Amino acid sequence: MSRFVEAFTPKLFSMLQEGYGFAQWRADALAGLTVAIVALPLSMAIAIASGASPTQGLITSIIGGFLVSALGGSRHQIGGPAGAFIILVAGTVQQHGMDGLLLATFLSGFILMIIGLLQIGAFIRYVPYPVTVGFTAGIAVIIFASQIKDLFGLTLSGPEPGPLLDKLIILSASLPTLDPATLAIASCTIVLINVIALTRPHWPSLLIAIISMSVIAYVLQLPIETIGTRFGGLARSLDWPHLPAFSAAKIMAVLPNALAFALLGSIESLLSAVVADGMTGRRHRSNCELVAQGIANIGASLFGGICVTGTIARTATNVRAGAHGPVAGMMHSIFLYLFIVLAAPLASYIPLASLAGVLAIVAWNMIEKRAFYDLLRASRGDAAVVLTTFGLTIFRDLTEGIVIGIALGSMMFIHRMAQMAQVNRYETGPASEQEAAEGDQSHLWEEADPNIVIYRISGPFFFGSAASVGSVLDQISDRHHALILDFSDVPFIDSSSAHVIEALAHKTHKRKARLYLANVSPLVQKDLVAQGIKAPLVDYAASLVAALEEARISDRSI
Repeated sequence: MSRFVEAFTPKLFSMLQEGYGFAQWRADALAGLTVAIVALPLSMAIAIASGASPTQGLITSIIGGFLVSALGGSRHQIGGPAGAFIILVAGTVQQHGMDGLLLATFLSGFILMIIGLLQIGAFIRYVPYPVTVGFTAGIAVIIFASQIKDLFGLTLSGPEPGPLLDKLIILSASLPTLDPATLAIASCTIVLINVIALTRPHWPSLLIAIISMSVIAYVLQLPIETIGTRFGGLARSLDWPHLPAFSAAKIMAVLPNALAFALLGSIESLLSAVVADGMTGRRHRSNCELVAQGIANIGASLFGGICVTGTIARTATNVRAGAHGPVAGMMHSIFLYLFIVLAAPLASYIPLASLAGVLAIVAWNMIEKRAFYDLLRASRGDAAVVLTTFGLTIFRDLTEGIVIGIALGSMMFIHRMAQMAQVNRYETGPASEQEAAEGDQSHLWEEADPNIVIYRISGPFFFGSAASVGSVLDQISDRHHALILDFSDVPFIDSSSAHVIEALAHKTHKRKARLYLANVSPLVQKDLVAQGIKAPLVDYAASLVAALEEARISDRSI
């Protein structure tokens, strides 16, 4: 019970028990302000790209971010809207409308809580690395494609399609409508962000670029789209929380979207927590983090926000800014709320082209270019997994890309592990002086005994290698009175492999021969006995020498 309580105790409570004073609060407040400056343009840009309003993006960071930091299992995690969700959220809005999005977000919160409470969050870490690199790169391509319209100021003849190829066809046909002023603002935003990042890396490049372009667009009275012209500005307060509209039919309709939100959210948030662990030397509580992510999604949806997850870039910024603990994330949410209350009217002047430029930078930075290249060179298996996940994410569906990528990666792993399993037959006859001095057991008796055969199984003995191992062991002939299997190099065994041993035991018993299992670890023996592989069907021996002595005695009695 104590372990369960510890596993689900938020890091905020643990930190407060250690002692928390003004110096720590000051560090957290400064870090929170730094993160809020980064999160402000990102939250609005991601929400707009997702088909939501900029106000919804800020609500997500305020409500969701506060709950993630207050209740989470990571000391430095920053929650909010993430670029990885853009394609999923936009697709949900197109399919089910904004009410459907809020309901899917609400349901995904409960799914995340269930995953955490069942303590299966650790399994999320088993997603193969090529899969995460592949779907992250795919998401980046989709994000950039979704911003082409606002980057170039294109006027489309109809609604913008969701599928990438259809989108590119429509966008290319609309190139004659390119607006030079919009393209200039977007290009200047991208250039300014990169210049500041190179020359003054500690300055808030995103916010500086947004403010600068907003001022230029206003002073020059450029005829370009802004937050005000498209959305009418930002709300200056939060609405009262209310449940999303739902019915049994609506729940069933959005449930697949909710599952996709939960799957991607759990992967993204735990990856972000791992990044924070690597930067700070601390360890997060994965299941506690998932429960907090679930509560945050429920809370955000009640206020009209969109999906919440741990955000790698903002979390890394939080750590680099000197955050002491979860209070920094809570302060970041408070600073964003103060912006809504005090400076919401100013957001109306922000050009959408500038926000599109910010997302273009985000998309470029999302692609792990070196890792992608290394995986292509590493092996055919890794290359196949990363390319399959990348291609399916772009041209099919994000969830499909992740699921098939994991399945393909698992098959590659099973194949490699199966190749490691070997079965070798011990030679008979007298041992040489050198072999005897080295303790080589490949010769276990001085004279060959044709009635006893010994095999050594090496490597993982599981369903992937069961058939190949079984085909070798099946070569026992009628003249053999005893078969000894050396399990000293078998780390684990599953039911498929146990079935092979059981079939072999029945075969040897039918031929009135004995089967001895030597050097079996307690864990492997427990699994074998659980499958019914025990005396009198088989005999267990502590060593090969002991098994051989028993086999000799049994052989003489025949």
